[in-house]
Amino acid sequence: MTTPPAPKQRIQIAGPAGPLEVLVEAAQNPGAALCVVCHPHPQYGGTLDNKVVYTLARAANELGAIAVRFNFRGVGHSAGAFDHGVGELDDLLAVVAWARAAYPDRSLHLAGFSFGAAVALRGHVAADATSLLLVAPPAGMGYLDEAIAPRRPWHVIHGSRDELIGLDVLRRWLATVAGATPPLTVIDDADHFFHGRLTPLREAARAFWSQQMPACLDTTGGAD
Repeated sequence: MTTPPAPKQRIQIAGPAGPLEVLVEAAQNPGAALCVVCHPHPQYGGTLDNKVVYTLARAANELGAIAVRFNFRGVGHSAGAFDHGVGELDDLLAVVAWARAAYPDRSLHLAGFSFGAAVALRGHVAADATSLLLVAPPAGMGYLDEAIAPRRPWHVIHGSRDELIGLDVLRRWLATVAGATPPLTVIDDADHFFHGRLTPLREAARAFWSQQMPACLDTTGGAD
């Protein structure tokens, strides 16, 4: 059986292209849910330390979940090279397999920001995720062209002023996969990176996860 790491620790696990860098923020609850968060595009500075990824992990951890962030291949201390979303999906599934071995018998929730949202969407069935949270998914950029409606409870969070993925483009994509009433929260006055709007982002993530995670213990919020 895989030994869980300390309450907050960067480790390396075996990945399909070599070691993968993983950051785990554990929880005190012995039955805590697992939440794996995927970072944005590796070729545009995306890492596990991205502030949106950090905010999502923090929101999950505040609710009593074990938050797992990781660097895709070729980022930080993860081996390999960018693989246009194909190898990155394999990376996600390797992290999920490790997390399930380290923390067995937990519900697992996937989240992703931008490029990471596309990877999470593509991997949620293979990962047997309980829920799926997509933040600023890259509609209209090719990564979601063959996407189908998720088979688990899911939600999308997007900024009203997203300069990379316009809200109208996102809504058209959602209509193709979710029908007339897509599960969407729009954060007012937020751009793609949620500059100055991390608090409402965290609150929206908590609102969704509080309905999905069976191990939500802490319902108090914190400050940015």
